[in-house]
Amino acid sequence: MKASQDAQQANNGFVPTIEDTRVVIIQPLDSGSKTHSFPHALVAGIERYPSQITRRMSKTRQTKRSKVKPFIKIVNYNHLMPTRYTLELEGLKNVITNDTFKEPSQREEAKKTVKKSLEERYTTGKNRWFFTPLRF
Repeated sequence: MKASQDAQQANNGFVPTIEDTRVVIIQPLDSGSKTHSFPHALVAGIERYPSQITRRMSKTRQTKRSKVKPFIKIVNYNHLMPTRYTLELEGLKNVITNDTFKEPSQREEAKKTVKKSLEERYTTGKNRWFFTPLRF
């Protein structure tokens, strides 16, 4: 796909894949920016997926195994492979911006908020397909 076609499909909450992982587009930037002159998107994804849980496990073990390690990135549209899925993460549009990547402390705070929202989504049982690693 060309960048113009990706720009039409890439909107908030859209779930494409990059490098064998699913990501959520937080903010699409079709015309680029000063630092990145190409069309790109701010994405959030899962670096380490939660482990499998069974009923016999204790509550503390279940909470430990349902932890998620997120990542946030700026990704070129050419590296996104579109899918038919969408996932709405409320409140992340205001947290992650281009300014987030300038300072490491802001980036860590953004990762913490992404982690909190993803773990909350996982524990409620919504969008189970997003929390399973892709198998090729």
